[in-house]
Amino acid sequence: MEITKENKQWLVDFNLNHPLVIAGPCSAETEEQVLKIAHELKNSDVSIFRAGIWKPRTRPGGFEGVGEIGLKWLQKAKAETGLLMATEVANAHHVKLALEHDIDVLWIGARTTVNPFAVQEIADALQNTDKIVLVKNPVNPDLSLWIGGVERLYNAGIKKLGVIHRGFSTYEKTKFRNNPEWQIAIDLQNKFPDLPLICDPSHITGKRDMIQEVSQQALDLNYDGLIIETHIDPDNAWSDASQQITPDTLKQIFVDLKMRKETDENAEWNKAMALQRAYIDELDTKLLEILGKRMKLAEKIGQLKKEKNVAILQNKRWNEILGRMILDGEDKGLTEEFVLKIYKAIHQESIAHQEKIINK
Repeated sequence: MEITKENKQWLVDFNLNHPLVIAGPCSAETEEQVLKIAHELKNSDVSIFRAGIWKPRTRPGGFEGVGEIGLKWLQKAKAETGLLMATEVANAHHVKLALEHDIDVLWIGARTTVNPFAVQEIADALQNTDKIVLVKNPVNPDLSLWIGGVERLYNAGIKKLGVIHRGFSTYEKTKFRNNPEWQIAIDLQNKFPDLPLICDPSHITGKRDMIQEVSQQALDLNYDGLIIETHIDPDNAWSDASQQITPDTLKQIFVDLKMRKETDENAEWNKAMALQRAYIDELDTKLLEILGKRMKLAEKIGQLKKEKNVAILQNKRWNEILGRMILDGEDKGLTEEFVLKIYKAIHQESIAHQEKIINK
């Protein structure tokens, strides 16, 4: 797959002096609700109005969208406001109805991205479309699966492509609804710099009071846009009430967000940056050397365990290490979440080294 500037041209054509903003309710609930929110967003930085028509829920019994009738409301909102319209599609039938109602932007949701058969069905239904098609990251942190979803659309002759980063599910409890795992999105950005990258702070946070913070983080990482759930009465929304904000709050976020340059031409600044980066490079080299030495020690421990037929996993020792490192990390300004992630990775690598020794 060769993503080029042609695939980003749809975004360039907006001719914006700020990041792209997609906003609107999690779900289209009534015609009045859709039209009122669209009019509230008309004279703002919002370029595309979003609303869920079909809502895949984790468990049955909840509100699963108004269905086809909601597409007529979006048509009316477009006619009255001039905003482009966007909605999620999960199968070929959804695609057919969305195209019949001239929806401008279609996105594939996280639960659909995990299923290559479903993505291929959608790609086939959208063959050679001139609509904008966005792919949300899969619910699990799998970069290859995310890229695969884009690739299926690319192979179907779809030129106007982009991705939405909405965070990843995790069994661990964090402050996020869906852990951002920023590095995965950064890796995607590095592989395909001309693929528009949009952040969904609503689904990452699950909390309206964190949307500003995560939106700023995304812009600091050179994201191309934001998709933010916006509702006239968030507390009484029919779905995902806690992560929706009012149009006025959204407009204030636009005011408060800081746009940053990718770089600066000042010679002294570049000299100072180069010096600090050289220090970091030196420390990174030392980190790898230390980790290499640690794994050699793990192999020696593996040999001792092998001699006495002792199990690799020693839970008491592992919990002692974690507890100590979390406390030491706090003293050094490191979050518990970061320390846990680092030491779990180290522990897993140590186990792999010991397994090689024991199973020789």
